[in-house]
Amino acid sequence: MIIGCTKEIKNNEFRVGLTPDNVKAYVAAGHQVLIEKGAGIGSGFSDEEYSQAGAKLVEGAEKVWKDCQMMVKVKEPLEGEYPYFHEGMILYTYLHLAADKEQTDALLKSKVKAVAYETLQETDRSLPLLAPMSQIAGRLSIQEGAKYLEKKFGGEGILLAGVPGTPKANVVILGGGTVGTNACKIAVGMGANVTIIDVNLKRLEELDHLFGSRIQTLVSTDSNIERAVLQADLVIGSVLIPGASTPKLFKRRYLSHMKKGSVFVDVAIDQGGCGESSHITTHDDPIFIEEGVVHYCVGNMPGSVPRTSTIALTNATLRYGLEIARGGLEEACEKNPVICSSVNCYAGRLTNKNVAEALGYQYTPLSEVME
Repeated sequence: MIIGCTKEIKNNEFRVGLTPDNVKAYVAAGHQVLIEKGAGIGSGFSDEEYSQAGAKLVEGAEKVWKDCQMMVKVKEPLEGEYPYFHEGMILYTYLHLAADKEQTDALLKSKVKAVAYETLQETDRSLPLLAPMSQIAGRLSIQEGAKYLEKKFGGEGILLAGVPGTPKANVVILGGGTVGTNACKIAVGMGANVTIIDVNLKRLEELDHLFGSRIQTLVSTDSNIERAVLQADLVIGSVLIPGASTPKLFKRRYLSHMKKGSVFVDVAIDQGGCGESSHITTHDDPIFIEEGVVHYCVGNMPGSVPRTSTIALTNATLRYGLEIARGGLEEACEKNPVICSSVNCYAGRLTNKNVAEALGYQYTPLSEVME
């Protein structure tokens, strides 16, 4: 199979879909790899490294898109890339279609086989291609939140850990999954007072065993969320339903009653966000302030640490990518049904139920359209 990889064009996105080591693995398996010149520079990988690994370097993204049979990316294609879609091409990347009607329409119209990292679910219900970026985003959420609590950025001017004789910051984490757990690790490590809220009592029990008396766990109810948020200095939104729009747990009505200069980091913004007051921002312009509350809603948080993010992501995606390339998407799905969960669009049909429900589109089971 001809594998393609182009430079990401999203604002301040420096990650890349393939590393030189990944190229070696694809080439060793008998595939041809096309890399746009300069694609890996933002993550610290030179064109020479890709060439030595066996890739063919190509000038410009258009030719890579045109000639490849499977495009391996990091972020969802942007509008300028839609004209490059062609029928039967496999697109292997993060898609987040539930919050992106325009991209969904473009994929369906062009009959691209769209394989989404974020919906691939193993038999144990884990999300192995989302997990590494969730780990990074969770850890970054505290790092960024701590920064925007500084007065110069509109924050209330509080240090997470405080110092002897001063109050520590109150950190509230909505959701105890991978993002929330990693946010909790960093917040606890920095010495903050941490409350983590989740709907799953079993998960709260696990977190209690993991962190002990260093955190407060609460079951997710409107009353518990409101009480915790109104006392918070930093709120992390880390709620996820694979493929679906995120429930709006952080209500707009909270804002006027929260501490002025408190910070809300909406890590779920890729899936529409878990805050009623959230809208997507970029690394160039990462925050906005509404009713005195600083909102950080960057849609590609891990892009700010591209070297770490690229290596972590491709460590996870390579295995499944090789399975798809070996005999095509259809054979890969037949041999490994887990891959079926990642197929969001196929032959002009929407094949992910959660995405279809979020957009109000017709859902077609993959088994009905895949030959």
